[in-house]
Amino acid sequence: MKRYIKSALAPAAALLISLASTSCLNDLDKEPISPKIDLEVSNDGLFNKCYANFGISGNGSGSNSDDDPDVKGFDDPGMTGLARAMWNINELPTDEATCSWGDGLQELNSATYDPSHPWVKLYYTRLTLGITTCNQYLQMAGSDDVTRTAEVRFLRAMQYFLLMDAYGNVPFTETLEKPTQKSRQEMYEWLVGELKAIEPNLMDAQPKKSTDANYGRIDKAACWLLLSRLYLNAEVYTGTAHWQEAKDYADKVIKSRYRLNTTGSSNGKWSAYQMVFMGDNMETSAANEILFPIVNISGKTASYGNSLFLIAACFDSNMHANTDEDPNGSNGCTGQNWIGLHPRVSLIKKFFEGKDIPNVSSKEMTTAANDDRAIFWGEDRPLEISNITKSADGFGVAKFINYNAEASSPAHVDSKFADMDWPFMRVAEAYLNYAEADAHLNGNKTSGEATRLVNDLRARANADASRDVTQGYSLDELCDEWAREFYFEGMRRTTLVRFGKFGGNTGYNWDWKGGVKEGKDFDAHFNVYPVPLTQLQSNSNLTQNPGYTN
Repeated sequence: MKRYIKSALAPAAALLISLASTSCLNDLDKEPISPKIDLEVSNDGLFNKCYANFGISGNGSGSNSDDDPDVKGFDDPGMTGLARAMWNINELPTDEATCSWGDGLQELNSATYDPSHPWVKLYYTRLTLGITTCNQYLQMAGSDDVTRTAEVRFLRAMQYFLLMDAYGNVPFTETLEKPTQKSRQEMYEWLVGELKAIEPNLMDAQPKKSTDANYGRIDKAACWLLLSRLYLNAEVYTGTAHWQEAKDYADKVIKSRYRLNTTGSSNGKWSAYQMVFMGDNMETSAANEILFPIVNISGKTASYGNSLFLIAACFDSNMHANTDEDPNGSNGCTGQNWIGLHPRVSLIKKFFEGKDIPNVSSKEMTTAANDDRAIFWGEDRPLEISNITKSADGFGVAKFINYNAEASSPAHVDSKFADMDWPFMRVAEAYLNYAEADAHLNGNKTSGEATRLVNDLRARANADASRDVTQGYSLDELCDEWAREFYFEGMRRTTLVRFGKFGGNTGYNWDWKGGVKEGKDFDAHFNVYPVPLTQLQSNSNLTQNPGYTN
């Protein structure tokens, strides 16, 4: 799909006209256009647009695909991409991340959002836009190719999952007609049935690199992992746990041809873990771990809302992930040092339990932590965030970089943008899904195989992996392991809610939780986001989530 996604850009402008205000969504652009307009849209282009919604913000191409954004209402169209919105929604209210910028992000930092909040509205809109795109493809071309149809149904299911996870009871339709609201339980049941129905028609589980014709397209392994994720969160969504099913589908991924990357770069500079988040992760052994990459091509799909956001927003010009001096900057993207995102102290402490946290470079930090995943920059930066709106406060994160692992040079066509493919789903999740489900089934401790899997993750990071299989890992330890393995990957809010550590009287605190430096609890109704006010005004079928006032 490094080649495949290119055709998405040609028909996108025409496609936007037909999607801009379909009855399934009411986006930030208020210009009403009928969804019944008969437009000539390429089925190939429409298929690609179903994928492209995850990766680019608009319908431009070349130097900036954020030009002509699908969703209007933000001064910076690069802010409106799905991946960036998902990250802000699922990371900023948690124990992992803060952002020093404005634009409504401070309310996400403190979990004080309401139905009029711009990011609450944006994420909802971007997901419903993607769902509508999938519905349009299925209506126009659903009978053309059974495999493509299954893929689009998966992409629709993924976006319905993200919508349900964030907003609880959500609008639902499989056509272009006005949706009705489904409860979380109804959505959960539909998602399980839908994923099981499409599984036989997806491509066989097979790792792909960018040289492969089908790179970037999902297959059965992604379907299994989403089913495992659904079952793992079933108790939150329905009140009934499904731990065995979560474990079984995780096991299918683990036993597939996909595998955890355990190979570092041949030059010895980059760890096996680091290679998953580099500019050539689609070409190296890291590709064997990534089930669903959100594709970036700096000269074709250049965007401020995808991997460049992860890279540039974490770096200032004094950080140097590459130990060699490089004219393209500190992170492999020329001049892209936005520094707004910071790790909370609570995250860093998970790597330094009982040890002092040093103010050193990211290379030295991993050594000090005895964990290759502790890719934080502390040199000349304070650990504590004294002012959450001050970009100079707090460590930096150097986990995401645009260097080529083997040559340690930037891997891009356009040096201002990123080529790192966002690892949207990867095998390591199946390891922790299996372990967590197993711990629930075995009295709060992982049993033999589950313990070995966690040890494998830790061994890959050169962390202590000596836990005896008879001792196991507790659920609290697994919650911390989720943070160490997946920090800043857009999953933490879901994890904390599942562990009962997000909203409510949880007994779990972190710095700046609830908007105060020492941290404080916030109400349990913040475990789901409010339905945006504009949606309620435009669709009488929808009702607000409990605890929110319109």
